[in-house]
Amino acid sequence: MASQADESEHEFLGGLTTIFDLEFTAWEGSAARGWSGPDEYREIVQIGAVRVDGGNAFAEVDRFTAYVRPVKNPLLSDYFVSLTGITQADVDRHGVSFPEALAAFSEFVGDDGAAVVSNGADHSALDENCALHDIACPIDAARFLDIRPRFARLLGIATPEVISAKLPALFRLPGRRKEHDALADSLAIVQALRHLRETGRL
Repeated sequence: MASQADESEHEFLGGLTTIFDLEFTAWEGSAARGWSGPDEYREIVQIGAVRVDGGNAFAEVDRFTAYVRPVKNPLLSDYFVSLTGITQADVDRHGVSFPEALAAFSEFVGDDGAAVVSNGADHSALDENCALHDIACPIDAARFLDIRPRFARLLGIATPEVISAKLPALFRLPGRRKEHDALADSLAIVQALRHLRETGRL
């Protein structure tokens, strides 16, 4: 019997949906510390997203990616570069300010009230960055959905183990994707959602 939360997720994912992922500044051990070290901030460096049609087997409608120039720590750590493959040159050449990137992402998401889904509470990092820049998030908080607890329940593993890039492997699906790339991770989430829809678990 489906739980109330499961039924709510099914309804939320029934139409046009944005699946998104973020990459933000990090240092060796910063995640374990909760970014509590001196001058450690979760400044967003990349936003990736895929617009899908939940009523049509999560068929892809559009995709979005943007690099963002951090301001508190404008020089990326060697740890972050090694983890994500995003280089200082990528950010210096193609990066925009966070307010500009957020405005573009908000335009991509649209104002139709559709769900904005992540594997994890990525919306909290959006809120943190909005606070750093003293701006309001233009996307209604009620639209955000963290799908990670659902994945964890279905896989029978702890939520920290549900890593976006590893979702295809966790669900024994074909193909490999680059890890810690916001767009590639978004596509991995979409692949998992399609599988769950096809197998009647979403």
